Amino acid sequence: MRANEKEWSAIWQLKAPSKIILFLWRLAKQSIPTGDVLHRRHMTQQAACLICGAEDSWKHSLLECNVAKCVWALSNEEMVEHICRIQDQNPWTWLAEITSSLPREELKRVVVTLWAIWHAKCKAVYEKVFQSPLSTHSFVERYMADQALAEARPEEVQKIPIRSPRWIPPPHGVVKINVDADVSKNSRTASVAAVAKDEAGLFLGALAVVSQGITDPETMKVLAFREGLAHANDLVLHRVRLASECTNAVRSIKQTTRGVYGQIIKEIREDVAEFIHERREANHNAHVLARSTLCSSIGASLVL
Repeated sequence: MRANEKEWSAIWQLKAPSKIILFLWRLAKQSIPTGDVLHRRHMTQQAACLICGAEDSWKHSLLECNVAKCVWALSNEEMVEHICRIQDQNPWTWLAEITSSLPREELKRVVVTLWAIWHAKCKAVYEKVFQSPLSTHSFVERYMADQALAEARPEEVQKIPIRSPRWIPPPHGVVKINVDADVSKNSRTASVAAVAKDEAGLFLGALAVVSQGITDPETMKVLAFREGLAHANDLVLHRVRLASECTNAVRSIKQTTRGVYGQIIKEIREDVAEFIHERREANHNAHVLARSTLCSSIGASLVL
């Protein structure tokens, strides 16, 4: 009992809003209204997740449902692997384990993410308001940044650098399509993404495709260029610049390549487009979209 009090005191000292602390308390008591809880209380006929249809539980809703997986896919991989390795089905002992094993800042990030996932799921189920995984992740990032700013000493606040805009606009009359890809470390799945914006930064469209079988990151980066060109054709764009953070992929397109993806390069060269390299910071939107869709179903495509 004393150990339980110690772990709960650590959660309380995170200085999270009362709504998050209340959520954690209800989670620990197994009283958040997941499908199994509602079914046990005779409030539903089945203990099914109202998002994906699988058997629901606190762990499914917060860690295993596709909605949750897509959000966690945007977080630190080592942190996510750590919390997923804890197989305890009792929410209180699971919370106690992560509380005792994670540094304070990572613990705060985990509990805020848990609340944000649950909040997004409730909005989708009860209000029919569907929030993208990126929006949920962005909320967590903003919260953590605001907390860090609030807790910083005045002299530390003055040292916080002002970030320059991440996205780099294309020349006048040119549409830029940022492309990227991501490969899962735990399965043979991969995703590619393309995000199109005009010179003013106006969003024109986005595409994401999930595939299986290719595990080479560089090959997927080249495939991302191909999907970006296909997206440009769908949007009927004429003057296009495609940007990727992968130097080798850009170099391979500009030079004669007979490697494993030589045929893909050949297809790409049939289109008239400009291919450039940009750092990840400038390619942020495509990177996040590729990573957030990695947990989606195989063959699934997202067009915005």
